[in-house]
Amino acid sequence: MTERILLAYDGSEPSEQALEYALETFPDAEITALYVVPAPRGYWASFEEPEDRVPNAEKAKERGRKHLEEASETASAHDREIETEMIIGEPNHVIVGQAVDGEYDSIVIGSHGREGVSRVLLGSVAETVVRRSPTPVIVVR
Repeated sequence: MTERILLAYDGSEPSEQALEYALETFPDAEITALYVVPAPRGYWASFEEPEDRVPNAEKAKERGRKHLEEASETASAHDREIETEMIIGEPNHVIVGQAVDGEYDSIVIGSHGREGVSRVLLGSVAETVVRRSPTPVIVVR
């Protein structure tokens, strides 16, 4: 049975490193690169569709398509093919939800490796995914 890997991908250097890691470490796995278009959260956001909450949604989705194309090109350079997917929402919730709904065996996610006050002020998608995921999470730094 082939292992299924969900790769959180946003085009940043840490996500590129996570992609490289996944391609090299799991040569026989099916990899899906997931780009999440961040949608604001809060009281009013609960009354709107995710698409309506994102300012310049088309521009944000175009950026996502560009990043996912780059991920596919990286995979091709490794003689691999990957699936890609783009969803609008809160990144940590979407990543964990997709891992469950898509029946993935594990998640690979990059981290900027911030510590201390920087991490507290900026939050950490990777940290939240690690805490909430029912599947194993590999954090690449």
